[in-house]
Amino acid sequence: MKTIRNFTLLLLLINSAVSLAQAKISATKINAKQLPPGIEYEGKLKSGYRWSDSKGDNIAFICETGEYRNPKLQHDGDDGIDAELFAYHFIMKDGKPSLSWKLYDLVSDCPLDLTASFDDFRISDIDKNGIAEVWMVYKTACRGDVSPAEMKLIMYENGKKYAMRGTEKILQGVDENGNKSYDGGEYKFDPAFMKAPAEVRTYA
Repeated sequence: MKTIRNFTLLLLLINSAVSLAQAKISATKINAKQLPPGIEYEGKLKSGYRWSDSKGDNIAFICETGEYRNPKLQHDGDDGIDAELFAYHFIMKDGKPSLSWKLYDLVSDCPLDLTASFDDFRISDIDKNGIAEVWMVYKTACRGDVSPAEMKLIMYENGKKYAMRGTEKILQGVDENGNKSYDGGEYKFDPAFMKAPAEVRTYA
């Protein structure tokens, strides 16, 4: 009888482990050549993922234009340059891509040192609800010194946007006692993030 109980308990543990493994979202990296027909985007694809969750077959990727002069944007002089950032999320429906959301940001008409680049891009399911979170971190700046750039962490889940905005943290120097001084590093959650599960904010 004891052997039967132990065997039953073992089966329950195995089934539980299998269920957890099935619930875990596994994203595969993709490049521009692996995008399905019908997906249009701007800029150069920097990083992309494809995965399945409770919403279906998902594709998300980030793009950068790099520095250039966009004739569609307004410029005050001849020295200003531009750089744009894009992020896209598609859900495949009946073999065709359907745009779920698009993110766009830019630095325009910058006559100084321009920064517009993604620092991080990843897929997770921190709250374990079977719907992936799409995370991206990027910075933007137009500056002629070493001041901190603006920094944003954006997360999408189930089409809803969560934002965390602030500045990058820059090491300014080290004194004779080895104490380091920094500039920047502050951040603020938007109202949507404040209502997100605590584990999601901690991850952010």
